[in-house]
Amino acid sequence: MNYFRKMKKELFEELKTSLLELSHIGSAMALLHWDQEVYMPKNGAEFRAKTLANLAGIMHEKFVSKEFEKLLKQISKLEKNNELNKNETIIFSEIWRQFSREKKLPLEFVRDLTETCSNAQSVWAEARKKSDFKIFLPFLEKIVELKRKEAELVGFEDSPYDALLDEYEPQMTSQEVSIIFYELKEFLVDFLKKIKKSKIKINPTILNGKFETEKQKKFNEFVIGKMGFDFGCGRLDTSTHPFSTSFNPEDTRITTSYDEKNLFYSLSSAIHETGHALYEQGLLSENFGTPLGESISHGIHESQSRIWEKIVGQNINFWKYFYPKLKKEFSQPFEKISLEEFYKNINYVKPSLIRTESDEVTYNLHIILRFEIEKDLIEGTIEAKDLPKIWNSKMKEYLGVNVPNDASGILQDVHWSGGSIGYFPTYALGNLYSAQIFDAAKKDILNLEKEFALGNFEHFREWLRNKIHIHGKTFSANGLIKEITGEELNSKYFIDYITDKYKNIYEL
Repeated sequence: MNYFRKMKKELFEELKTSLLELSHIGSAMALLHWDQEVYMPKNGAEFRAKTLANLAGIMHEKFVSKEFEKLLKQISKLEKNNELNKNETIIFSEIWRQFSREKKLPLEFVRDLTETCSNAQSVWAEARKKSDFKIFLPFLEKIVELKRKEAELVGFEDSPYDALLDEYEPQMTSQEVSIIFYELKEFLVDFLKKIKKSKIKINPTILNGKFETEKQKKFNEFVIGKMGFDFGCGRLDTSTHPFSTSFNPEDTRITTSYDEKNLFYSLSSAIHETGHALYEQGLLSENFGTPLGESISHGIHESQSRIWEKIVGQNINFWKYFYPKLKKEFSQPFEKISLEEFYKNINYVKPSLIRTESDEVTYNLHIILRFEIEKDLIEGTIEAKDLPKIWNSKMKEYLGVNVPNDASGILQDVHWSGGSIGYFPTYALGNLYSAQIFDAAKKDILNLEKEFALGNFEHFREWLRNKIHIHGKTFSANGLIKEITGEELNSKYFIDYITDKYKNIYEL
């Protein structure tokens, strides 16, 4: 027995050393991606793409090397003999799952995909700026071709899309997503019609004004600081497309973008990205490099950003605390707007062109549209050249919106240029998770929303940290939801949340 314990200790020390090396390479790549979006000059794109491609190749080679495979197989023998404890089993099982997938991808494929996507992002930015999908089309066609190939290499049972979805939401299938989204779409389309018929008229333009960027930055920093963002372990910067990234729990970066006429253009994004960052800062540093130091899934990650941005950040109790401070910093136009009127206006519902600017009621319809398109694209029932027409048709059908140009339509999101096909469903899943999680938090924390009104967010943040963040990949997404709420994912919680909130606002 002592021999097995000694062998296990040596093998796991070797495994953790290897995983730490891989994580450091991943952190370097994440830093280069962050720099590409925040500071890199335009002409650096081609060289950056090659640098990232080489690093991706090095990381892939190390991860699927014969030496690493031999190490995993030695540990697998211990696992079969029940020699591993709970945490060791979690680490080994998740690494084996990732290894088995990565092993199926040839090195040249990994390099080709990374370089193609890195180059595609600058081309996408140019195409969006010129509102011309044709500029981006050749790159999108190659990315789709490569992602179809990836699905074939990885393998799947029912749909090639499942192989891509699994990267972002492990153990979830497109069939399960389709069933959940069908119910959600039916509810949202019908509920949206009821809101449109409401006699309550809201005019959010009264919130517009002239907001200096520097003053916005300071107010954003104040808000996210109160939420618990640790500036000693992170920073807030500016980018065209707001995002969050983490190199380790002690270095987490978020970005937002600014509109001097609309304060909430930056503030909503800052709160959203802080939700992501709090998850990353809540992971235990001692577990860095292992699955116990990683988030569960993109859907669970998104639940953390949406719970802060929407359920908390657009809650009237949140603004009972922040609104007096907002009025002090920006007396115009807020001085003459009551808290109740302000609350209704920030929760204004109107179908819009842009996903990131959409309200809680219509947001998921934007996601469902994208999911349906990319699933059909990967399954080969539609082709990339037809996407603008398909996109515009679905926008009209689901949201009643006419799309005027490519920039406001098919080109508005960065995901496809980065090869993130299979990512979009996690946004809507995140909304569903968030409502179910918040319902559990209200049961556990007495007078939770009253605490928000007093500017106390620590209790809620620590609840999230203890229930979700610190566990890493101890649970699957559905397993975590069941652990926290007593049942698996159920869209009822989100539907009830939306119904109760907006019935009150629109007096339905």
